[in-house]
Amino acid sequence: MSSSQNMSSVLTRQLAQFKEIKVGGKQYLGRLTEGDRKALPLLVQVGKLVDEIYIRQRWSQNERLHQYIAGHRGADDPTTAPLPDKKERLLLGLRLFKGPWGLDEERFIDSILAKDGKTVEIEIKAEPPHNGHFYPDDMTMEEYQAWVATLTGQAKLDAESYYHVVKRDPATKKLYTVPYSVEYQDLLQPAAKLLEEAATLVSDASLRKFLQSRAKAFGSNDYTDSDVDWLRISAESTLEVTVGPYENYTDKLLSLRAAYEFYVHARDFDSSAILEKFSSRLQDIEDQLPIEDQYKAKDLFPPAIVAVNQLYSGGDVAVPMTAAYNLPNDEKPIAVAGSKLVIIKNVQEGKFEQVLRPIAEQVLEQDQLGLVAFESFFNHVLMHEVAHSNGPHFLVHDKKATVRSALEEYHSAMEEAKADIAGLWAIALLLKDGTLDPKPTAASYYATFLASAFRSIRFGITEAHGLGQCIQFEFLMEQGGFEYNATTDKFRVNLDKIEAAVTALTNKIMVLQGDGDKAAVKAFIQKYGKISPHVAKALARLEALGVPVDVYPRYSILEDGTF
Repeated sequence: MSSSQNMSSVLTRQLAQFKEIKVGGKQYLGRLTEGDRKALPLLVQVGKLVDEIYIRQRWSQNERLHQYIAGHRGADDPTTAPLPDKKERLLLGLRLFKGPWGLDEERFIDSILAKDGKTVEIEIKAEPPHNGHFYPDDMTMEEYQAWVATLTGQAKLDAESYYHVVKRDPATKKLYTVPYSVEYQDLLQPAAKLLEEAATLVSDASLRKFLQSRAKAFGSNDYTDSDVDWLRISAESTLEVTVGPYENYTDKLLSLRAAYEFYVHARDFDSSAILEKFSSRLQDIEDQLPIEDQYKAKDLFPPAIVAVNQLYSGGDVAVPMTAAYNLPNDEKPIAVAGSKLVIIKNVQEGKFEQVLRPIAEQVLEQDQLGLVAFESFFNHVLMHEVAHSNGPHFLVHDKKATVRSALEEYHSAMEEAKADIAGLWAIALLLKDGTLDPKPTAASYYATFLASAFRSIRFGITEAHGLGQCIQFEFLMEQGGFEYNATTDKFRVNLDKIEAAVTALTNKIMVLQGDGDKAAVKAFIQKYGKISPHVAKALARLEALGVPVDVYPRYSILEDGTF
Protein backbone atom coordinates (compact mmCIF):
# COMPACT_ATOMS: atom_id res chain seq x y z
CA MET A 1 0.00 0.00 0.00
CA SER A 2 1.20 3.47 -0.75
CA SER A 3 2.33 4.92 2.57
CA SER A 4 2.57 8.58 1.63
CA GLN A 5 2.09 11.14 4.38
CA ASN A 6 -0.70 12.60 2.28
CA MET A 7 -2.90 9.51 2.62
CA SER A 8 -2.27 9.37 6.35
CA SER A 9 -3.18 13.03 6.79
CA VAL A 10 -6.35 12.60 4.74
CA LEU A 11 -7.52 9.77 7.00
CA THR A 12 -6.63 11.74 10.14
CA ARG A 13 -8.57 14.76 8.88
CA GLN A 14 -11.56 12.67 7.84
CA LEU A 15 -11.82 10.85 11.17
CA ALA A 16 -11.47 14.12 13.09
CA GLN A 17 -14.74 15.29 11.53
CA PHE A 18 -16.79 12.71 13.46
CA LYS A 19 -17.53 12.44 17.16
CA GLU A 20 -18.28 9.13 18.80
CA ILE A 21 -21.58 8.72 20.61
CA LYS A 22 -22.72 5.78 22.70
CA VAL A 23 -25.72 4.12 21.08
CA GLY A 24 -28.16 1.69 22.70
CA GLY A 25 -27.80 0.03 26.04
CA LYS A 26 -29.80 -1.43 28.89
CA GLN A 27 -31.80 1.74 29.51
CA TYR A 28 -33.79 1.03 26.33
CA LEU A 29 -34.59 -2.62 27.02
CA GLY A 30 -36.96 -2.43 29.97
CA ARG A 31 -40.01 -3.66 28.05
CA LEU A 32 -38.29 -6.53 26.24
CA THR A 33 -39.27 -10.08 27.15
CA GLU A 34 -36.73 -12.80 27.85
CA GLY A 35 -37.31 -14.11 24.33
CA ASP A 36 -36.70 -10.68 22.80
CA ARG A 37 -33.40 -10.44 24.67
CA LYS A 38 -32.36 -13.90 23.49
CA ALA A 39 -33.14 -12.91 19.91
CA LEU A 40 -30.88 -9.84 20.03
CA PRO A 41 -27.49 -11.58 19.60
CA LEU A 42 -28.92 -13.56 16.65
CA LEU A 43 -30.13 -10.36 15.04
CA VAL A 44 -26.75 -8.69 15.58
CA GLN A 45 -25.15 -11.61 13.71
CA VAL A 46 -27.57 -10.94 10.84
CA GLY A 47 -26.44 -7.31 10.88
CA LYS A 48 -22.82 -8.37 10.55
CA LEU A 49 -23.64 -10.60 7.56
CA VAL A 50 -25.57 -7.75 5.94
CA ASP A 51 -22.49 -5.58 6.46
CA GLU A 52 -20.45 -8.08 4.43
CA ILE A 53 -23.03 -7.99 1.63
CA TYR A 54 -22.92 -4.22 1.44
CA ILE A 55 -19.14 -4.16 1.42
CA ARG A 56 -19.38 -6.21 -1.79
CA GLN A 57 -22.04 -3.95 -3.24
CA ARG A 58 -20.06 -0.77 -2.58
CA TRP A 59 -17.17 -1.49 -4.98
CA SER A 60 -15.80 -4.47 -6.86
CA GLN A 61 -12.51 -4.52 -4.90
CA ASN A 62 -13.96 -3.50 -1.55
CA GLU A 63 -14.14 -6.98 -0.05
CA ARG A 64 -10.52 -7.70 -0.93
CA LEU A 65 -9.45 -4.38 0.58
CA HIS A 66 -11.32 -4.99 3.85
CA GLN A 67 -9.89 -8.50 4.12
CA TYR A 68 -6.37 -7.19 3.52
CA ILE A 69 -6.59 -4.49 6.18
CA ALA A 70 -8.31 -6.76 8.71
CA GLY A 71 -5.68 -9.47 8.25
CA HIS A 72 -2.70 -7.15 8.27
CA ARG A 73 -0.55 -7.27 11.41
CA GLY A 74 0.37 -3.60 11.38
CA ALA A 75 2.89 -1.10 10.10
CA ASP A 76 5.84 -3.03 11.56
CA ASP A 77 5.03 -6.21 9.63
CA PRO A 78 8.14 -6.71 7.41
CA THR A 79 6.41 -9.01 4.93
CA THR A 80 4.16 -6.34 3.41
CA ALA A 81 4.30 -2.72 2.44
CA PRO A 82 3.73 -0.47 5.48
CA LEU A 83 0.31 0.95 6.23
CA PRO A 84 -0.13 4.74 6.20
CA ASP A 85 -1.44 4.75 9.75
CA LYS A 86 -2.22 2.35 12.56
CA LYS A 87 -4.35 -0.61 11.59
CA GLU A 88 -7.06 0.40 14.04
CA ARG A 89 -7.48 3.80 12.41
CA LEU A 90 -7.75 2.25 8.96
CA LEU A 91 -10.33 -0.22 10.20
CA LEU A 92 -12.28 2.61 11.79
CA GLY A 93 -12.19 4.56 8.53
CA LEU A 94 -13.42 1.56 6.58
CA ARG A 95 -16.14 0.90 9.16
CA LEU A 96 -17.43 4.47 9.06
CA PHE A 97 -17.25 5.00 5.29
CA LYS A 98 -17.71 1.37 4.13
CA GLY A 99 -14.89 1.87 1.66
CA PRO A 100 -11.67 3.85 1.05
CA TRP A 101 -13.43 7.15 0.30
CA GLY A 102 -14.53 9.52 3.02
CA LEU A 103 -16.62 12.68 3.01
CA ASP A 104 -16.95 14.37 -0.36
CA GLU A 105 -15.63 11.08 -1.83
CA GLU A 106 -12.07 11.92 -0.80
CA ARG A 107 -9.78 8.89 -1.00
CA PHE A 108 -7.76 7.95 2.09
CA ILE A 109 -6.11 4.79 0.66
CA ASP A 110 -4.69 4.90 -2.86
CA SER A 111 -3.45 1.37 -3.58
CA ILE A 112 -2.45 -2.01 -2.21
CA LEU A 113 0.97 -3.24 -3.21
CA ALA A 114 2.25 -6.78 -3.41
CA LYS A 115 4.98 -7.98 -1.05
CA ASP A 116 7.63 -6.79 -3.49
CA GLY A 117 6.44 -3.25 -2.81
CA LYS A 118 6.17 -2.53 -6.53
CA THR A 119 3.28 -4.45 -8.04
CA VAL A 120 -0.15 -2.92 -7.51
CA GLU A 121 -2.64 -5.56 -6.42
CA ILE A 122 -5.59 -3.25 -5.74
CA GLU A 123 -5.79 0.12 -7.44
CA ILE A 124 -8.10 2.62 -5.77
CA LYS A 125 -9.21 5.43 -8.03
CA ALA A 126 -9.58 8.99 -6.86
CA GLU A 127 -13.37 8.72 -6.94
CA PRO A 128 -15.65 5.77 -6.12
CA PRO A 129 -17.20 4.12 -9.18
CA HIS A 130 -20.68 5.29 -10.13
CA ASN A 131 -21.48 1.66 -10.93
CA GLY A 132 -20.96 0.50 -7.35
CA HIS A 133 -20.63 -3.26 -7.77
CA PHE A 134 -24.07 -3.66 -9.30
CA TYR A 135 -22.73 -3.50 -12.86
CA PRO A 136 -19.46 -4.33 -14.65
CA ASP A 137 -16.81 -1.74 -13.83
CA ASP A 138 -16.46 -0.85 -17.50
CA MET A 139 -20.16 -0.63 -18.33
CA THR A 140 -21.44 2.80 -19.37
CA MET A 141 -24.97 4.13 -19.11
CA GLU A 142 -25.16 4.21 -22.91
CA GLU A 143 -24.27 0.53 -23.12
CA TYR A 144 -26.82 -0.31 -20.44
CA GLN A 145 -29.60 1.64 -22.15
CA ALA A 146 -28.82 0.10 -25.54
CA TRP A 147 -28.89 -3.39 -23.98
CA VAL A 148 -32.18 -2.83 -22.15
CA ALA A 149 -33.74 -1.59 -25.40
CA THR A 150 -33.17 -5.05 -26.90
CA LEU A 151 -34.98 -6.87 -24.08
CA THR A 152 -38.61 -7.80 -23.55
CA GLY A 153 -40.73 -9.55 -20.93
CA GLN A 154 -39.09 -10.92 -17.79
CA ALA A 155 -35.59 -10.25 -19.13
CA LYS A 156 -36.37 -6.53 -19.32
CA LEU A 157 -37.92 -6.56 -15.83
CA ASP A 158 -34.82 -8.22 -14.39
CA ALA A 159 -32.54 -5.73 -16.15
CA GLU A 160 -34.44 -2.87 -14.51
CA SER A 161 -34.95 -4.63 -11.17
CA TYR A 162 -34.01 -3.35 -7.73
CA TYR A 163 -32.81 -6.86 -6.88
CA HIS A 164 -30.62 -8.09 -9.76
CA VAL A 165 -26.99 -7.32 -10.54
CA VAL A 166 -25.81 -6.88 -14.11
CA LYS A 167 -22.75 -8.85 -15.17
CA ARG A 168 -20.71 -9.36 -18.34
CA ASP A 169 -20.07 -12.74 -19.91
CA PRO A 170 -16.25 -12.96 -20.20
CA ALA A 171 -16.43 -14.94 -23.44
CA THR A 172 -19.16 -13.09 -25.37
CA LYS A 173 -18.83 -9.73 -23.56
CA LYS A 174 -22.63 -9.59 -23.43
CA LEU A 175 -24.52 -8.29 -20.40
CA TYR A 176 -26.81 -10.51 -18.34
CA THR A 177 -28.52 -10.40 -14.94
CA VAL A 178 -28.12 -12.42 -11.74
CA PRO A 179 -30.66 -12.23 -8.87
CA TYR A 180 -29.40 -11.07 -5.49
CA SER A 181 -30.48 -14.43 -4.04
CA VAL A 182 -27.79 -16.11 -6.18
CA GLU A 183 -25.15 -13.37 -6.16
CA TYR A 184 -25.05 -13.15 -2.33
CA GLN A 185 -26.31 -16.61 -1.41
CA ASP A 186 -23.23 -17.47 0.68
CA LEU A 187 -24.24 -14.66 3.08
CA LEU A 188 -28.01 -14.59 2.60
CA GLN A 189 -28.49 -18.25 3.45
CA PRO A 190 -26.89 -18.08 6.93
CA ALA A 191 -28.66 -14.74 7.52
CA ALA A 192 -31.98 -16.41 6.67
CA LYS A 193 -31.34 -19.20 9.18
CA LEU A 194 -30.56 -16.66 11.90
CA LEU A 195 -33.76 -14.74 11.13
CA GLU A 196 -35.77 -17.95 11.37
CA GLU A 197 -34.19 -18.77 14.71
CA ALA A 198 -34.80 -15.25 16.04
CA ALA A 199 -38.41 -15.50 14.88
CA THR A 200 -38.99 -18.39 17.29
CA LEU A 201 -37.88 -16.20 20.20
CA VAL A 202 -39.44 -12.75 19.71
CA SER A 203 -42.63 -12.04 21.62
CA ASP A 204 -44.60 -10.18 18.96
CA ALA A 205 -46.42 -12.32 16.37
CA SER A 206 -46.26 -9.68 13.62
CA LEU A 207 -42.51 -9.25 14.04
CA ARG A 208 -42.18 -13.04 13.96
CA LYS A 209 -44.08 -13.13 10.67
CA PHE A 210 -41.81 -10.49 9.14
CA LEU A 211 -38.61 -12.25 10.19
CA GLN A 212 -39.89 -15.49 8.68
CA SER A 213 -41.05 -13.95 5.42
CA ARG A 214 -37.83 -11.93 5.07
CA ALA A 215 -35.81 -15.11 5.53
CA LYS A 216 -37.86 -16.65 2.72
CA ALA A 217 -37.29 -13.59 0.50
CA PHE A 218 -33.53 -14.00 0.86
CA GLY A 219 -33.94 -17.24 -1.07
CA SER A 220 -36.74 -16.33 -3.48
CA ASN A 221 -35.54 -12.82 -4.39
CA ASP A 222 -39.16 -11.64 -4.14
CA TYR A 223 -39.34 -8.93 -1.47
CA THR A 224 -42.88 -7.62 -1.91
CA ASP A 225 -44.68 -9.86 0.60
CA SER A 226 -42.04 -9.42 3.29
CA ASP A 227 -42.00 -5.64 2.72
CA VAL A 228 -45.74 -5.66 3.37
CA ASP A 229 -45.16 -7.76 6.51
CA TRP A 230 -42.58 -5.21 7.67
CA LEU A 231 -45.06 -2.40 7.13
CA ARG A 232 -47.59 -4.30 9.25
CA ILE A 233 -45.41 -4.98 12.29
CA SER A 234 -47.61 -4.18 15.27
CA ALA A 235 -47.33 -0.88 17.09
CA GLU A 236 -47.07 -3.01 20.25
CA SER A 237 -43.87 -4.79 19.20
CA THR A 238 -41.04 -3.90 21.58
CA LEU A 239 -38.44 -4.48 18.86
CA GLU A 240 -38.31 -2.86 15.43
CA VAL A 241 -36.15 -4.73 12.88
CA THR A 242 -35.33 -3.45 9.39
CA VAL A 243 -33.32 -5.80 7.17
CA GLY A 244 -33.06 -6.15 3.41
CA PRO A 245 -32.23 -4.30 0.19
CA TYR A 246 -33.69 -0.80 0.32
CA GLU A 247 -31.79 2.38 -0.54
CA ASN A 248 -30.54 3.25 -4.03
CA TYR A 249 -27.81 5.81 -3.23
CA THR A 250 -24.88 3.43 -3.86
CA ASP A 251 -26.05 2.98 -7.46
CA LYS A 252 -24.95 6.39 -8.67
CA LEU A 253 -25.27 5.31 -12.28
CA LEU A 254 -29.05 4.82 -12.29
CA SER A 255 -30.24 5.25 -8.67
CA LEU A 256 -31.93 1.88 -9.14
CA ARG A 257 -30.20 -1.09 -7.51
CA ALA A 258 -30.99 -1.54 -3.83
CA ALA A 259 -28.29 -1.88 -1.18
CA TYR A 260 -28.67 -4.11 1.88
CA GLU A 261 -29.02 -2.55 5.31
CA PHE A 262 -29.88 -3.68 8.83
CA TYR A 263 -31.24 -2.02 11.96
CA VAL A 264 -32.50 -3.35 15.26
CA HIS A 265 -34.20 -0.80 17.52
CA ALA A 266 -36.08 -0.70 20.80
CA ARG A 267 -39.48 0.93 20.38
CA ASP A 268 -39.95 4.32 22.09
CA PHE A 269 -43.66 4.05 22.89
CA ASP A 270 -44.10 7.53 24.37
CA SER A 271 -42.58 9.33 21.38
CA SER A 272 -44.39 7.05 18.91
CA ALA A 273 -47.73 8.07 20.39
CA ILE A 274 -46.91 11.75 19.90
CA LEU A 275 -45.68 11.26 16.34
CA GLU A 276 -48.55 9.08 15.18
CA LYS A 277 -50.92 12.01 14.85
CA PHE A 278 -48.96 13.37 11.89
CA SER A 279 -49.63 10.37 9.64
CA SER A 280 -53.35 11.18 9.46
CA ARG A 281 -52.57 14.49 7.75
CA LEU A 282 -50.71 13.08 4.73
CA GLN A 283 -53.48 13.41 2.13
CA ASP A 284 -54.60 16.75 3.55
CA ILE A 285 -51.06 18.11 3.19
CA GLU A 286 -50.95 16.74 -0.36
CA ASP A 287 -54.22 18.44 -1.26
CA GLN A 288 -52.90 21.82 -0.08
CA LEU A 289 -49.48 21.64 -1.75
CA PRO A 290 -48.59 24.78 -3.77
CA ILE A 291 -48.73 22.90 -7.10
CA GLU A 292 -51.38 22.33 -9.75
CA ASP A 293 -53.71 19.39 -9.20
CA GLN A 294 -52.14 17.32 -11.99
CA TYR A 295 -48.96 17.06 -9.91
CA LYS A 296 -50.76 15.94 -6.74
CA ALA A 297 -51.07 12.32 -5.68
CA LYS A 298 -54.43 10.79 -4.80
CA ASP A 299 -55.41 8.18 -2.22
CA LEU A 300 -52.11 8.32 -0.35
CA PHE A 301 -51.54 5.74 2.36
CA PRO A 302 -50.63 7.45 5.63
CA PRO A 303 -47.20 6.17 6.61
CA ALA A 304 -46.87 4.26 9.84
CA ILE A 305 -44.73 6.36 12.17
CA VAL A 306 -42.48 4.69 14.71
CA ALA A 307 -40.09 6.31 17.17
CA VAL A 308 -37.22 4.10 18.25
CA ASN A 309 -33.84 4.05 19.93
CA GLN A 310 -31.16 2.32 17.90
CA LEU A 311 -29.38 -0.73 19.31
CA TYR A 312 -27.29 -1.89 16.33
CA SER A 313 -26.96 -1.35 12.57
CA GLY A 314 -25.06 -2.77 9.61
CA GLY A 315 -24.81 -2.70 5.83
CA ASP A 316 -25.61 0.52 3.99
CA VAL A 317 -25.22 2.65 7.11
CA ALA A 318 -22.08 4.65 6.35
CA VAL A 319 -21.69 7.99 8.09
CA PRO A 320 -23.35 10.43 8.26
CA MET A 321 -25.56 8.42 10.61
CA THR A 322 -29.15 7.96 9.53
CA ALA A 323 -31.52 9.75 11.92
CA ALA A 324 -34.72 8.61 10.20
CA TYR A 325 -35.82 6.59 7.22
CA ASN A 326 -39.00 6.13 5.22
CA LEU A 327 -39.25 2.74 3.53
CA PRO A 328 -39.72 0.79 1.35
CA ASN A 329 -38.71 2.53 -1.88
CA ASP A 330 -40.17 -0.21 -4.09
CA GLU A 331 -43.49 1.02 -5.50
CA LYS A 332 -45.16 -2.45 -5.38
CA PRO A 333 -45.41 -2.86 -1.58
CA ILE A 334 -46.15 0.85 -1.22
CA ALA A 335 -49.21 0.37 -3.41
CA VAL A 336 -50.41 -2.39 -1.07
CA ALA A 337 -49.59 -1.04 2.38
CA GLY A 338 -48.04 2.42 2.12
CA SER A 339 -44.74 3.19 3.79
CA LYS A 340 -43.28 3.36 7.29
CA LEU A 341 -41.37 6.19 8.86
CA VAL A 342 -38.83 5.22 11.51
CA ILE A 343 -37.50 8.08 13.65
CA ILE A 344 -34.30 7.22 15.53
CA LYS A 345 -34.51 9.47 18.55
CA ASN A 346 -31.23 8.68 20.33
CA VAL A 347 -29.23 9.28 17.13
CA GLN A 348 -31.03 12.56 16.53
CA GLU A 349 -30.28 13.74 20.06
CA GLY A 350 -26.60 12.94 19.53
CA LYS A 351 -26.48 14.87 16.26
CA PHE A 352 -28.23 17.91 17.70
CA GLU A 353 -26.03 18.25 20.78
CA GLN A 354 -22.68 17.31 19.25
CA VAL A 355 -23.03 18.87 15.79
CA LEU A 356 -25.97 21.16 15.14
CA ARG A 357 -25.75 23.33 18.26
CA PRO A 358 -21.99 24.07 17.76
CA ILE A 359 -22.65 24.85 14.07
CA ALA A 360 -25.44 27.27 14.95
CA GLU A 361 -23.14 29.16 17.31
CA GLN A 362 -20.75 29.81 14.41
CA VAL A 363 -23.07 30.56 11.47
CA LEU A 364 -26.18 32.27 12.89
CA GLU A 365 -26.59 35.88 13.88
CA GLN A 366 -26.59 36.25 17.65
CA ASP A 367 -30.19 37.46 17.86
CA GLN A 368 -31.48 34.30 16.13
CA LEU A 369 -29.27 31.80 17.93
CA GLY A 370 -31.79 31.34 20.71
CA LEU A 371 -34.37 30.15 18.17
CA VAL A 372 -32.49 26.89 17.53
CA ALA A 373 -34.24 24.03 19.34
CA PHE A 374 -34.13 20.24 19.36
CA GLU A 375 -37.90 19.96 18.97
CA SER A 376 -37.73 22.02 15.77
CA PHE A 377 -34.94 19.81 14.47
CA PHE A 378 -36.75 16.61 15.51
CA ASN A 379 -40.08 17.60 13.97
CA HIS A 380 -38.51 18.69 10.69
CA VAL A 381 -36.74 15.36 10.31
CA LEU A 382 -40.13 13.76 10.90
CA MET A 383 -41.78 15.93 8.25
CA HIS A 384 -38.87 15.34 5.84
CA GLU A 385 -39.59 11.62 5.95
CA VAL A 386 -43.37 12.10 5.68
CA ALA A 387 -42.84 14.42 2.70
CA HIS A 388 -41.12 11.67 0.71
CA SER A 389 -44.68 10.40 0.17
CA ASN A 390 -45.91 13.78 -1.06
CA GLY A 391 -45.76 15.15 -4.57
CA PRO A 392 -45.51 13.33 -7.91
CA HIS A 393 -43.98 9.86 -8.08
CA PHE A 394 -45.16 9.27 -11.64
CA LEU A 395 -44.87 11.66 -14.59
CA VAL A 396 -47.85 13.90 -15.32
CA HIS A 397 -47.76 13.03 -19.03
CA ASP A 398 -47.19 9.29 -18.49
CA LYS A 399 -48.69 7.83 -15.34
CA LYS A 400 -46.87 4.53 -15.88
CA ALA A 401 -43.40 6.14 -15.90
CA THR A 402 -41.81 6.88 -12.52
CA VAL A 403 -39.98 10.06 -11.61
CA ARG A 404 -37.05 7.87 -10.56
CA SER A 405 -36.71 6.29 -14.01
CA ALA A 406 -37.00 9.65 -15.77
CA LEU A 407 -34.44 11.54 -13.69
CA GLU A 408 -32.02 8.61 -13.18
CA GLU A 409 -28.77 9.87 -11.59
CA TYR A 410 -30.39 13.19 -10.58
CA HIS A 411 -33.32 11.57 -8.79
CA SER A 412 -31.77 11.06 -5.34
CA ALA A 413 -30.62 14.67 -4.86
CA MET A 414 -33.94 16.06 -6.11
CA GLU A 415 -35.93 13.70 -3.91
CA GLU A 416 -33.95 14.65 -0.80
CA ALA A 417 -34.37 18.34 -1.61
CA LYS A 418 -38.12 17.79 -2.17
CA ALA A 419 -38.55 16.05 1.17
CA ASP A 420 -36.60 18.75 2.99
CA ILE A 421 -38.36 21.78 1.58
CA ALA A 422 -41.85 20.25 1.39
CA GLY A 423 -41.44 19.13 5.00
CA LEU A 424 -40.59 22.69 6.01
CA TRP A 425 -43.56 24.00 4.02
CA ALA A 426 -45.85 21.45 5.74
CA ILE A 427 -44.65 22.51 9.19
CA ALA A 428 -45.81 26.07 8.50
CA LEU A 429 -49.18 24.66 7.46
CA LEU A 430 -49.51 22.54 10.61
CA LEU A 431 -48.55 25.47 12.82
CA LYS A 432 -51.24 27.62 11.26
CA ASP A 433 -54.03 25.08 11.65
CA GLY A 434 -53.08 24.18 15.23
CA THR A 435 -51.87 20.61 14.62
CA LEU A 436 -48.45 21.59 15.95
CA ASP A 437 -47.96 23.28 19.28
CA PRO A 438 -47.13 26.98 18.63
CA LYS A 439 -43.96 26.53 20.64
CA PRO A 440 -41.51 26.23 18.98
CA THR A 441 -42.58 28.97 16.59
CA ALA A 442 -42.22 29.08 12.82
CA ALA A 443 -39.19 31.32 13.34
CA SER A 444 -37.56 28.54 15.39
CA TYR A 445 -38.13 26.01 12.62
CA TYR A 446 -36.67 28.33 9.98
CA ALA A 447 -33.60 29.25 12.06
CA THR A 448 -32.96 25.61 12.98
CA PHE A 449 -33.33 24.66 9.30
CA LEU A 450 -30.78 27.32 8.33
CA ALA A 451 -28.23 26.01 10.82
CA SER A 452 -28.97 22.42 9.80
CA ALA A 453 -28.31 23.32 6.15
CA PHE A 454 -24.63 23.77 6.99
CA ARG A 455 -24.65 20.42 8.76
CA SER A 456 -25.92 18.68 5.60
CA ILE A 457 -23.74 20.56 3.10
CA ARG A 458 -20.68 19.55 5.10
CA PHE A 459 -21.38 15.94 4.11
CA GLY A 460 -20.28 16.95 0.62
CA ILE A 461 -22.28 17.90 -2.45
CA THR A 462 -21.43 14.65 -4.20
CA GLU A 463 -23.76 12.99 -1.67
CA ALA A 464 -27.52 13.21 -2.30
CA HIS A 465 -28.47 14.83 1.02
CA GLY A 466 -25.64 17.37 0.87
CA LEU A 467 -26.32 18.30 -2.76
CA GLY A 468 -30.04 18.54 -2.10
CA GLN A 469 -29.45 20.88 0.84
CA CYS A 470 -27.01 23.02 -1.17
CA ILE A 471 -29.67 23.46 -3.87
CA GLN A 472 -32.19 24.59 -1.28
CA PHE A 473 -29.83 26.96 0.50
CA GLU A 474 -28.74 28.78 -2.65
CA PHE A 475 -32.32 29.04 -3.96
CA LEU A 476 -33.58 30.45 -0.65
CA MET A 477 -30.67 32.92 -0.58
CA GLU A 478 -31.58 34.06 -4.10
CA GLN A 479 -35.21 34.53 -3.03
CA GLY A 480 -34.17 36.54 0.04
CA GLY A 481 -35.37 34.01 2.59
CA PHE A 482 -31.81 33.65 3.91
CA GLU A 483 -29.43 36.59 4.16
CA TYR A 484 -25.69 37.02 4.68
CA ASN A 485 -24.27 39.81 6.86
CA ALA A 486 -20.82 40.75 5.61
CA THR A 487 -20.07 42.70 8.78
CA THR A 488 -20.61 39.81 11.17
CA ASP A 489 -19.78 37.12 8.55
CA LYS A 490 -22.92 35.25 9.62
CA PHE A 491 -26.36 34.35 8.29
CA ARG A 492 -29.93 35.02 9.32
CA VAL A 493 -33.47 34.17 8.29
CA ASN A 494 -35.48 36.99 6.76
CA LEU A 495 -38.80 36.24 8.46
CA ASP A 496 -40.68 38.49 6.04
CA LYS A 497 -39.57 36.51 2.96
CA ILE A 498 -38.80 32.96 4.06
CA GLU A 499 -42.34 31.54 3.81
CA ALA A 500 -42.78 32.71 0.20
CA ALA A 501 -39.33 31.42 -0.71
CA VAL A 502 -40.07 27.98 0.77
CA THR A 503 -43.38 27.87 -1.12
CA ALA A 504 -41.71 28.80 -4.41
CA LEU A 505 -39.04 26.13 -4.02
CA THR A 506 -41.58 23.46 -3.07
CA ASN A 507 -43.47 24.24 -6.28
CA LYS A 508 -40.32 24.34 -8.42
CA ILE A 509 -38.95 20.98 -7.33
CA MET A 510 -42.27 19.12 -7.54
CA VAL A 511 -43.04 20.49 -11.01
CA LEU A 512 -39.58 19.48 -12.22
CA GLN A 513 -40.14 15.99 -10.81
CA GLY A 514 -43.62 15.61 -12.29
CA ASP A 515 -42.54 16.82 -15.72
CA GLY A 516 -39.64 14.37 -15.73
CA ASP A 517 -37.56 16.64 -17.97
CA LYS A 518 -34.06 15.41 -17.20
CA ALA A 519 -32.35 18.27 -19.06
CA ALA A 520 -34.30 20.86 -17.08
CA VAL A 521 -33.45 19.12 -13.82
CA LYS A 522 -29.78 19.00 -14.78
CA ALA A 523 -29.80 22.75 -15.49
CA PHE A 524 -31.52 23.43 -12.16
CA ILE A 525 -28.94 21.38 -10.23
CA GLN A 526 -26.05 22.99 -12.10
CA LYS A 527 -27.36 26.45 -11.22
CA TYR A 528 -28.07 25.92 -7.52
CA GLY A 529 -25.93 22.92 -6.60
CA LYS A 530 -22.79 25.00 -6.13
CA ILE A 531 -21.38 26.23 -2.84
CA SER A 532 -21.21 30.04 -2.82
CA PRO A 533 -18.11 31.84 -1.48
CA HIS A 534 -19.87 32.97 1.72
CA VAL A 535 -20.97 29.42 2.49
CA ALA A 536 -17.53 28.03 1.65
CA LYS A 537 -15.98 30.52 4.07
CA ALA A 538 -18.35 29.48 6.85
CA LEU A 539 -17.64 25.80 6.18
CA ALA A 540 -13.91 26.45 6.38
CA ARG A 541 -14.39 28.20 9.70
CA LEU A 542 -16.30 25.23 11.09
CA GLU A 543 -13.54 22.87 10.01
CA ALA A 544 -10.79 25.11 11.42
CA LEU A 545 -12.58 25.17 14.78
CA GLY A 546 -12.91 21.39 14.79
CA VAL A 547 -16.70 21.33 14.80
CA PRO A 548 -17.61 17.72 13.94
CA VAL A 549 -19.49 16.99 10.73
CA ASP A 550 -21.46 14.16 12.25
CA VAL A 551 -21.40 11.39 14.83
CA TYR A 552 -20.58 7.70 14.68
CA PRO A 553 -21.82 4.90 16.91
CA ARG A 554 -20.23 2.93 19.68
CA TYR A 555 -22.68 0.11 20.28
CA SER A 556 -23.37 -0.49 23.95
CA ILE A 557 -25.14 -3.73 23.07
CA LEU A 558 -21.73 -5.24 22.25
CA GLU A 559 -20.06 -4.06 25.44
CA ASP A 560 -22.30 -3.84 28.49
CA GLY A 561 -23.49 -7.42 28.92
CA THR A 562 -26.90 -6.77 27.39
CA PHE A 563 -27.01 -10.31 26.10
